[in-house]
Amino acid sequence: MADTSLGTPEQLRDPDYTPPLAKAIPLGIQHVLAMFVSNVTPAIIVAGAAGIGFGSDQGALGFPDMTYMIQMSLLFAGIATLLQTIGMGPVGARLPIVQGTSFAFVPIMIPAVAGLGTAGLAGLMTGVMIGGLFHFCLGFVVGRIRYALPPMVTGLIVLMIGLALVKVGVQYAAGGVPLMGKPEFGSLAMWIPALVVIVVTLAIKFFTRGFAAVAAVLIGIIAGYIVALLMGQVSFSNLARASYFAPPIPFKWGFEFNFAIVLGMCFMAIVSAIETVGDTSGITKGGAGREATDKEIGGATFADGLGTAVAGVFGGLPNTSFSQNVGLIAMTGVMSRHVVTIGALFLIICGFIPKIGAIINTVPINVLGGGVIVMFGMVCAAGVNMLSDVNWNRRNMVIFATALSISLGLQLVPEALQHLGKTAQILLTSGLLPAAVISIVLNLLLPENLDD
Repeated sequence: MADTSLGTPEQLRDPDYTPPLAKAIPLGIQHVLAMFVSNVTPAIIVAGAAGIGFGSDQGALGFPDMTYMIQMSLLFAGIATLLQTIGMGPVGARLPIVQGTSFAFVPIMIPAVAGLGTAGLAGLMTGVMIGGLFHFCLGFVVGRIRYALPPMVTGLIVLMIGLALVKVGVQYAAGGVPLMGKPEFGSLAMWIPALVVIVVTLAIKFFTRGFAAVAAVLIGIIAGYIVALLMGQVSFSNLARASYFAPPIPFKWGFEFNFAIVLGMCFMAIVSAIETVGDTSGITKGGAGREATDKEIGGATFADGLGTAVAGVFGGLPNTSFSQNVGLIAMTGVMSRHVVTIGALFLIICGFIPKIGAIINTVPINVLGGGVIVMFGMVCAAGVNMLSDVNWNRRNMVIFATALSISLGLQLVPEALQHLGKTAQILLTSGLLPAAVISIVLNLLLPENLDD
């Protein structure tokens, strides 16, 4: 129930209303804390896949490249959020939409940089930038392509995103991908902090209410961090190397056009755009009790794409709207976009301070793994929830079965495509592209009136 001391019911439903600052500031920080872990995790995963994260020889140097990627995740989440809340011409919904680094793109980004170190980041960031521009252009047509993406298609894609990530979560909880084959990987000492994260997260989620339930994963990671600290798994030796201020660097890793990455980013931009449409509608329904306007949906998509494109220029990862913050607005009943603006300013300040990224880097990989196991599982659950709206007749079951079998099979056995070129391998072995293409094409071509 909304706190009426923040304003009248009419004011609380007004995006342009600003609550008293004494309450608006903590509400804004609450939005940041609800998305904080999810926002920085993709950067850690991509850095690990590239070979510049946990377990790499960068450890002795304080993980400078991973710290920078975390820094950019914070900075451009804040900038992209400002584009949504304040707007710039047609850009921005001017609604309390929180932007952050998207998990949806991770299955495409991992094979794009796998084992390449910083050399793989030039092609990735170029793809992020071009994909962001494509995403921006979707703002002109997003309302017209929604018919091709019914719940069966979008639910399958979201499910495949989660299935592509759950392996990473277990590997991290067991000690991190780079540690596979070493004695400490999978040991009880690695699993104990991860299990503490999972247990505390579930306990907070199901036995508390309010903001604590929303930030359950963050609280769980803090609990696991404390256990890991007591077990001697936390090191602060690299904190001193991180500076207190550093600006973003344009084209930090160079510019390199990789067709596979660009195509993958453009495809995922469509998925991200549809997700943003859903989040925008969810915010207006939950906070104001109305449908989102075409102008708001188009503006939200423009901001999504522009925020991603600018992030790519400076070495950041793709941005999208964060669904957990939609639920937070419904919970607080505060529709004010200016509250979220305060949270965005907090993210931007953090993004200029590498020391914050270095502090995040002190979180052991197994502790993070406990958190992402829950988060990635929730991605799968979100996909299943979307699929619950499907009419499971014979036609839809055949479409789903075919798309799932081929896409998941290619994901599990990437060697099946070893004789194809690198571009095809990156696009097909993630499972996302074949799942989407097969389900969309079959859904458009097969007649609706197949006999059951």
